[in-house]
Amino acid sequence: MNISKKQSLLMLSVASLFSLAACQSMEQGTGQKASASLESKSGSQAKGEVTFVWQGHDVLINGKFSGLKPNSEQGFHVHEKGDCSSPDAMSAGPHFNPDTKMHGVPDSGMNHAGDMPNIKADANGNATYTAKLHGFAVNTGSTGIVGRAVVVHRDPDDYKSQPAGNSGPRIACGLIK
Repeated sequence: MNISKKQSLLMLSVASLFSLAACQSMEQGTGQKASASLESKSGSQAKGEVTFVWQGHDVLINGKFSGLKPNSEQGFHVHEKGDCSSPDAMSAGPHFNPDTKMHGVPDSGMNHAGDMPNIKADANGNATYTAKLHGFAVNTGSTGIVGRAVVVHRDPDDYKSQPAGNSGPRIACGLIK
């Protein structure tokens, strides 16, 4: 069998990609936990508590929120910087995006690691939140969320507008630790 140099390089490139994907998918957690207390920003009354528990390749996210607009949805994301010091939470930077992907539907494979499902508030402006996602880790590594910020936005994420889902001002922010 005669293989050209070009075909040989292509096969080597494909094999390297499979090896890299296998290494990345091997990273998994065994119960590592992190949490964040979110404080009101941008003149809102929104606040909350969020926990992250690493379970194998997934992260279980649970939260409780209050002070939200009644019967509404709010965007919810992990942001790049662990800094909630500015009054509008812009100090938290953009969405956490270690793989430089476009903003999109959580867990679609075509989204920022920090993209999460919207929060849904009840008639009293309270919300209980649960999601199970993958694409990030509960540690301080390159895909880790520890030391970053988690942010609630005023409006729902539309999961398509770039770069942040058109989810409006940041109304609550907390450091993940």
